[in-house]
Amino acid sequence: MSVRFLIAGLPLALLGACTLASTPPATAPAVQPTETAERTSVPTRIPTPTPVELTLRVTDKLVNCRYGPSTLYEPVNELDQGSSARVLGRNDTSTWWYIRDPGNPNGYCWVSAGVTGIIGEGDRLPVVQPPHTYVTQLNLIVEPNRVVVDCTQFPQTFFFEAEVAANGPALVNWQWEASTGVTSDVRTLLFDEAGTKVINEYYQVGGPNDYWVKLHILHPNEMTSQVNFRATCGP
Repeated sequence: MSVRFLIAGLPLALLGACTLASTPPATAPAVQPTETAERTSVPTRIPTPTPVELTLRVTDKLVNCRYGPSTLYEPVNELDQGSSARVLGRNDTSTWWYIRDPGNPNGYCWVSAGVTGIIGEGDRLPVVQPPHTYVTQLNLIVEPNRVVVDCTQFPQTFFFEAEVAANGPALVNWQWEASTGVTSDVRTLLFDEAGTKVINEYYQVGGPNDYWVKLHILHPNEMTSQVNFRATCGP
């Protein structure tokens, strides 16, 4: 319907246009053109701060470069007296420097300010937060790993020892799991400093079979170690 309406009204529109054209137009006042100035937005340029890098020189003999800014963290490398390194940051008290590890081009470590000399103003360096610590190693052994006994001599007991190493102060959560479907409660191991702690446990089996036990590290990172053991019986 709308299409027919437009087409039907077309001659009327043309007629109206002709009528208007036959009347002389009134003289319109001259309009002076106005110049419009276009404002170009210029983005503000924020200068990028230049990273501060200073040079450090080792003043003591055989200095440890550690994973974090304290003797509570494990050593990452050793620096000889007179060696130098690039300093990228500091701790909040400026007692430890965060440096590029001279022994590892892609690595970083912390060295004490008390055994080094720094060229430049150390307070200009940014404060770097201590790193997160984690479990670096997990070793699990079982004793014995096999028993052969008379079938009337069950249950039999197996003993487990796990060595857990952390690279700094850490709260480690762990849990045992056995092939029989048994799991222990989640337990906690506290590290006041970097080092190795031992977990001892035992487990009894009720008959001959092939078994396994796993120790799961759940926090601050995940890691699992497994041992297999066997119980055999005969007449």
